[in-house]
Amino acid sequence: MPVLVLASASPARLATLRAAGLDPTVIVSGVDESQVVDVPPAELALRLAELKCGAVADRDDLPPEALVLGCDSVLELDGEALGKPSDADDALARWQAMRGRSGVLHTGHCLRDTTGRRQSAATASTTVHFAEVDDDEIAAYVATGEPLHVAGAFTVDSLGGAFVTHIEGDHHNVVGVSLPLVRTMVRELGHRWTDLWLR
Repeated sequence: MPVLVLASASPARLATLRAAGLDPTVIVSGVDESQVVDVPPAELALRLAELKCGAVADRDDLPPEALVLGCDSVLELDGEALGKPSDADDALARWQAMRGRSGVLHTGHCLRDTTGRRQSAATASTTVHFAEVDDDEIAAYVATGEPLHVAGAFTVDSLGGAFVTHIEGDHHNVVGVSLPLVRTMVRELGHRWTDLWLR
């Protein structure tokens, strides 16, 4: 049975996969995300996921049989792709623009079977509705530092969860990895999801 390798530094993705019964090996891709420009948000997420997956899958130090999972998330607001804020001022401005509105969180997923060199890639999209937070709440949230480290400047599984009124779609996708989509991809590559569970 292949070893699952997560090509991501995201602690939230790792925690989500572990909660689902998997224990991936983490190998950070080190991909320069600025190399993909001028593409729509959903395509951007997918292209970056493919780059991250490929960078790790091509390494020589992988286990003999590996399923390498690369992911990347962006929030689409007004047609623009928003990744991690550049600084606290950027995060403040983002939240002032997002409050009381909705955005679409796109997470690109790319899964490669290193044995047969086969690959599956897809994007999951979830609509996120934000609360009417006031300036003091925004300032307090940004001061925690949490929004600076995540796509879209928010989380749904931590401090930012109280500022998300509801979502339409897969909750896990907003955290950073769509479990139903990854299960489908695992099956497409000829493996069983339940075989990846820790025994």
